[in-house]
Amino acid sequence: MKKISAGKPKNGDVAAMVESIVGCKWSLHVLGQIRHGVYRPGALARTHEGLTTKVLNERLSKMVRFGILQRVAYPEIPPRVEYRLTDFGQRFVKILDAVDQLQHELDRANPSQASAASPSPGEAPARRAAARARRTPRR
Repeated sequence: MKKISAGKPKNGDVAAMVESIVGCKWSLHVLGQIRHGVYRPGALARTHEGLTTKVLNERLSKMVRFGILQRVAYPEIPPRVEYRLTDFGQRFVKILDAVDQLQHELDRANPSQASAASPSPGEAPARRAAARARRTPRR
């Protein structure tokens, strides 16, 4: 088994990483799928109709560069590749969980606003939080 991984973030700014990941609905979707046991690129591409192979590979590469994911290549014929969360990645997704939890608390505190902006219940929690963050005007 050959591991190709960034391991740790490359002198990166965590805030920039969060912005890059949260600003992309596909990154959030891919992270959610990997957290739920979908590790192979082909299987990841089939999890959502609009997710193209090109975009998936860009997102996976970016998350490997950030040190959120590790790429594991197995020396088999045909070749097999899997992506797994690194230790840093496990900690990173806790940030997304905290954002989601904060959103749930706000939704409970302001139910009239939550119903107007609530996405469908099938969306991933982090994706809901990201959608709300993108709707919020920047200062």
